[in-house]
Amino acid sequence: MTNPLDAQDERFLAKTIEISRRALEDEGKTPFGAIVVIGGEIVGEGTSSVVELRDPTAHAEVMALRHAGSNLGRHLFEDGIMYASSEPCPMCLMACYWARIPRLVFGASSHDVATYGFEDLQFYREIAQPIDRRSLREDLAEGTLRAQAIEVLRAWADKLPEPVVPKF
Repeated sequence: MTNPLDAQDERFLAKTIEISRRALEDEGKTPFGAIVVIGGEIVGEGTSSVVELRDPTAHAEVMALRHAGSNLGRHLFEDGIMYASSEPCPMCLMACYWARIPRLVFGASSHDVATYGFEDLQFYREIAQPIDRRSLREDLAEGTLRAQAIEVLRAWADKLPEPVVPKF
């Protein structure tokens, strides 16, 4: 369910759309822009830099989160809002979750983006599939290697000041 945008939301969303429009002028960029806003101030800005950086994770939202992290010296933004010119792809949406962004505001939907050849909607459908039906083959190790990988996780958790709460 969506709520109406206020004047500040509209101003910040217009900024992301302008960032996406500027990307049209740069060779190899795709038309996406994003900002992270905390306390009414832009603390991170990003545009899609996948081709330029040869980095498949350098989407606008990820770049905005990286910029915000660099500016603020932290990786969690429980006090922030992500504004994006388009609905984030699954990777970028998860990045917002990992960063603890409590609110996301975007312009174009995944359906709108799919109209122009972007695969976001297909990827949303793909990750909703059971592992054995996805197009990406995923193989889980068993035996010694899995036990070793789990031991590293256990050793990390044992060093934490508070007990880990499982997230099943």
